[in-house]
Amino acid sequence: MKEVALIIFTFICLSGCKQKYKPRVLTEVEIEEFSVVNSSIRAIHATDSLKVFYASSSGNVGFKTYNNNDLELQSIVYADTLLPHFRGVAFNGENYFALSIGNPALLYKIYSDKFSLVYKEEHENVFYDAITFFEDNLHGIAVGDATENCASILTTKNGGETWQKTPCSQLPILEEGEAFFAASNTNIKTLGSTVWIASGGKKARIFKSSDYGNSWQVYNTPIIHGNGPQGIYSIDFYDDKNGIIIGGNYAEPKGNKANKAITKDGGESWQLVSNERNPNYKSAVQYVPDTDGKEVFAVGKTGISFSNNGGKSWVKVSSKGFYAITFTDKNRAWLSGANKIGKMALK
Repeated sequence: MKEVALIIFTFICLSGCKQKYKPRVLTEVEIEEFSVVNSSIRAIHATDSLKVFYASSSGNVGFKTYNNNDLELQSIVYADTLLPHFRGVAFNGENYFALSIGNPALLYKIYSDKFSLVYKEEHENVFYDAITFFEDNLHGIAVGDATENCASILTTKNGGETWQKTPCSQLPILEEGEAFFAASNTNIKTLGSTVWIASGGKKARIFKSSDYGNSWQVYNTPIIHGNGPQGIYSIDFYDDKNGIIIGGNYAEPKGNKANKAITKDGGESWQLVSNERNPNYKSAVQYVPDTDGKEVFAVGKTGISFSNNGGKSWVKVSSKGFYAITFTDKNRAWLSGANKIGKMALK
């Protein structure tokens, strides 16, 4: 009986006595910068801690490597003269994809040292903002501003070989003046078969689908909104319940009123955090992997901020401006900005 009791006690301890994660206290980070000339880079995908894929405003797509041996695939040119302004990238486990803003909208599949145009859309109001794949790597989704009275939603079910635009009859109606921001390719987030998309402008709302974009629910947030550059710029979820949104006003980046909020119910309700306290405007927010949702980074042209309590309070750890951030593990991340790529290490 003593042996049985010991086994039961050991099992209970292993399942219920797990120590809570103790978040780090950071006051600074190490960042190495690498020049990428004539390129505004707002979309990156970390291959690993030594290599990151990027697509730029000048039509360039390629890899930046830590040892500085760059592998630039090439500069993509459409119709002999147009250099696509890329703001979105995605990876399906095998191939990369780069999505441009403006008219015409161009989506390229990139493989080996080749590329092919897999979707094109022409409309005076066309403007795609972000793209990503779901965990199965077969389903993918992109979001853009309205060309009618709904969000422009592209989906694929075959790993990106073909893409279809969802009819407005299957989507929620947008408020006039409601749009999406192509600031960092992070106003969209997927987990499992669920996707969350964040809006700005006239409204600051969350569009959620739990079935790969077939049906949608819409939830209000307390994030500042009402005019063009106000709203949510970035969204991330640590798990299917706990998430964070951040943004503000791009035109007034020092403002920090109602620009950060968290959810604990999968995005149905949101609570402001660190209201009228820093950080101010940010274009991207990301949870640090394997930190129980406690550690969060936010980046923007106003610098880099860190939270070790899930976004409730923050400390500025760098004044360097970046647009986007993506982690490879809990200690390393890649960043991108104006004419540069950055590699960040946590002390």
